[in-house]
Amino acid sequence: MANAIKELETQLEAFIENVRQIQIMVSDFQPHGQNNLNQKVQGLVTGLQEIDKLKSQVQDVHIPIEVFDYIDQDKNPNLYTKDCIEKALMKNEEVKGKIDAYRKFKANMLVELQKTFPNELTMYRAIRD
Repeated sequence: MANAIKELETQLEAFIENVRQIQIMVSDFQPHGQNNLNQKVQGLVTGLQEIDKLKSQVQDVHIPIEVFDYIDQDKNPNLYTKDCIEKALMKNEEVKGKIDAYRKFKANMLVELQKTFPNELTMYRAIRD
């Protein structure tokens, strides 16, 4: 699988470079460069065919839709992973704070219950243990 992904990455990079070169040729088109442009366009078609051949090898790769949002916003898709980790850490801290608050609440509640209902709390603890 990793080999297929690497091959797809290589093909995509070559395809992107070919598109970039075609863009340059078209933006400053000269009639004597028609043959070169035709070769580049043919290379584009060949590149798409090669990419199409590789798709069956990488069908099981799932990419979160948010990664494409990052790409659409001209952000590095690697930032998606970093942002996910940061969000997870923040959520972890939030949950940890809630757990600590519930533990304190439980301790305070047991203290108050011990004062108000000492017999019942003793029975509760005996059942619970």
